[in-house]
Amino acid sequence: MIRRLRAALPSATKHGLARTMQGLLVVLIGYGLWIGQPKAVTNGSAALAITFAPAIIQRNYRVAIDPFLALWLTTAVFLHTLGSAGLYATWWWDHITHATSASVVAAIGYVAVRAVDTHHEEIHLPRRFFVVFLVAFVLAFGVVWELFEFGLDVFSARTGVSMPLAQHGLEDTVKDLVFNSIGALIVGIWGQAYLSGVGERVVDRLPVDD
Repeated sequence: MIRRLRAALPSATKHGLARTMQGLLVVLIGYGLWIGQPKAVTNGSAALAITFAPAIIQRNYRVAIDPFLALWLTTAVFLHTLGSAGLYATWWWDHITHATSASVVAAIGYVAVRAVDTHHEEIHLPRRFFVVFLVAFVLAFGVVWELFEFGLDVFSARTGVSMPLAQHGLEDTVKDLVFNSIGALIVGIWGQAYLSGVGERVVDRLPVDD
């Protein structure tokens, strides 16, 4: 599924969509500054900085980053920023955002483990292992994230300072973890064929063992 989606979009379209979302993030930051909304400025600035990560990695480490990966990452942070700006009030927006963000986390985890698997001859990880690993990896990351949000809630309650992130009860937390798992499963089942090439490009940049 991910491979077909990637093939269906020309490179120029991928770059154009990513640049459009970056431009909208700049507009959102400017609007936040205009109306004095620190949350919009904080979330928008953090999201905009993250969207430049693929270009920085490609320039500094000479790892070829497919435009689809850059679009994938940009979409995830863009959805979160729009949610923080008010769309999280729509019940399904949070679910889509968590699934998309979790798929990015799963992709990063897969590329890292795939690089280790390919780089070291004494390590061999079966394909089915990656599906289990990705779900466990994303769930662990999700738990840490929820604990982070809980800590922000405690800090906000004690200081009165508004935080850019917040929890909304136990049911919301459980649903977040469920949709995190869905995002991980999508990558584990349909994304491995596409992401394995990224892992191999990372291996090409690793030092060769003597």
